[in-house]
Amino acid sequence: QVQLVESGGGLVQDGDSLRLSCVASGRTFSNYAMGWFRQAPGKEREFVTGINTRRSTSYADSVKGRFTISRDNAKNTVYLQMDNLKPEDTAVYYCAARLYGALGVLSRVSDYPYWGRGTQVTVSS
Repeated sequence: QVQLVESGGGLVQDGDSLRLSCVASGRTFSNYAMGWFRQAPGKEREFVTGINTRRSTSYADSVKGRFTISRDNAKNTVYLQMDNLKPEDTAVYYCAARLYGALGVLSRVSDYPYWGRGTQVTVSS
């Protein structure tokens, strides 16, 4: 079992920046594909961005140019840098992991067996 712990969420204003962190347990972090998803009240959980074991990345169209995912394998940590935040970004953000991935970046909820508890991001208008 892999444990994932997100942090860094909070209340910010339209246009502000925020960086989320996700720390994973274990000694094989470099072999995990990682993803960020978000879920707003009354909506389904949606893909935000992902990074595979080769550090290839993919982003949802809604966050391209504003969000950046990165990983530090030495720290067992994946980051989500969020710039120019908008009210529509308000959601609970979840970190997800899967041992090994694919040639591309996994983008479905069902692709990831391990999940963190989430961290709330609220962007005021």
